[in-house]
Amino acid sequence: MNAPRDWSDPNVAEHILRSYRAWAIVGCSSHPWRASHGVSRYLLSQGYEIVPINPNEKLVHGRLAYPDLASVPTERRPPIEVVDIFRRSELVMPHVEEAISIGARAVWMQLEVWNEAAARLAADAGLDVVMNRCPAIDHPAMIGAGGA
Repeated sequence: MNAPRDWSDPNVAEHILRSYRAWAIVGCSSHPWRASHGVSRYLLSQGYEIVPINPNEKLVHGRLAYPDLASVPTERRPPIEVVDIFRRSELVMPHVEEAISIGARAVWMQLEVWNEAAARLAADAGLDVVMNRCPAIDHPAMIGAGGA
């Protein structure tokens, strides 16, 4: 049996924020009242590249949205490093499997998103993993707004 892990480790969150610049935002919305909209806007304002992932969107923040991670062109530069998931906990696993298949380096599950099996799968595949955290909260606290 695997030992319990702290999937909310602030050190892992800070490592992801400092190390990886290209983020896919799963569930990214063009609606300003949605958390995914605000978080993706914040990441853009801090110099991160974002790729919106949502089958119901065409453009978010002026960027082409894709229905899923597998639809993002493989020649895309820079390649997606972090998959930030704005989905209910029980819907996370397919996105984690896609993150692994595209060669992402990290999976970030947003506040109140917790899926132990998906986190273990990602970690076992060598990805950095955090759950139940928000980069728009962690970034200014850990790095400072305007810093990257």
